Formats: sequence, C-alpha cells, structure tokens
Amino acid sequence: MSRIKIAIVDDHQLFRDGIHSLLSKHDEFEIVISSENGKDFFEALKKGNLPEILLLDLTMPEMNGFEVLIRLKKKYPRIKAIAISMHDDGNYIMQSIRGGAFGYLLKNADEEELLLAIDTVLNGNKYFNQEISQKMINIMSLEGVSPKKLSPKEMEILKLIADGQTTKEIAQKLFISTRTVETHRNNMMKKLEVKNTPELINKAAQLSLL
Repeated sequence: MSRIKIAIVDDHQLFRDGIHSLLSKHDEFEIVISSENGKDFFEALKKGNLPEILLLDLTMPEMNGFEVLIRLKKKYPRIKAIAISMHDDGNYIMQSIRGGAFGYLLKNADEEELLLAIDTVLNGNKYFNQEISQKMINIMSLEGVSPKKLSPKEMEILKLIADGQTTKEIAQKLFISTRTVETHRNNMMKKLEVKNTPELINKAAQLSLL
C-alpha cells in the first residue's frame, strides 16, 4: 500500500519537528518535504516528489502562506493544503479559504484532530471544526455590509478617525467644516450599523477597511 505523502511548511523548526515526529508514528504517512518558508517549499517541489497534503503555516518570511496558496493553486492544483495557524481571526480564516485551503487548524489542535483533518481532506472534503466554522459564519455575516458603500471621502475621514484625530483636526486637515466631518461620521455609522465611534473603528477593522 502506498504511503500518503505529506509536506510541512512552517518557519518554526520546533513545530515542524513536532508534526514530523507525530506523523512518523503512523506507517501510512511519509514526510517528503519539511521547509521553513514558501520559497524553499517551491524549490523542493521542483525535485518532483510531490506531496498529497501540505500542512501550511500562514505567517512566514520569504513568501507567506497566503502567497503559497495562490501559487499552489496555479502550479500544483492537486496538492491539498491545510492551513495550521496560531491565528483564530476570521479574516485569516476566510483569506486562506479564498486562497484555496482545504482546511484550517489552530496550532493548539491535538493529534486526533490533525489526523481527522488529513483524512477528511484526502477524501475530497474540507475540514473546519466547530469553532472555525462559527468564525467563518461571523465574518461572512459581517461581509454582508459592503465596504463599497463608503465613499472615498468617508474612507479618508475614517482613517483619520482611526488615527485618533479629533473632529476639529480632521476638519482643518481636509479644509471642511466640523459639521461636515460629523455628517460623514454619522453616515458611516449608519452604513456599518454601529452606534458609536469605537464600534465604527472596530467594525471597519473587521471588514479590513483600515
């Protein structure tokens, strides 16, 4: 029976070694690539021993995980990537899924969940546990508020508000009245369905407007 070929890409050697050791206990797996960044990973792929599953960190120097996913989809579409990240932020999760990840695991996942994720993805399905699925639902509901609704002037004022500038300072900087600044602020709060300035900044950050 042929073994399942696995690649591990993470800039922390201790984590790579830990995953390598864990999977090596199981006869059905063969670790064919262990790289500290995306650039080294693609160099290793040129040697031809292609993995079926890629366990991929997202935040790395020399080509991060998101860049790896985009290039992988174009050049090696048969390799199925599972993101393994310390970030449980909904934006990270959605960006990796849009990039082509077949699963998303947090780095505190146990051996049982890792094996389940690999098995699920090998069988042609996607793997997201309940916690990750809920964060996906939350971010998708937020995205129902379209960033396109904000005008260029509103976006300009939003960034100045986020920088901590007062209404008066914004008015002076943009050569407009304080009343105009407040009107734009109120319009943005209505569009993003929030009640005050802290909520406005928080929602804007969640929607990647800042």
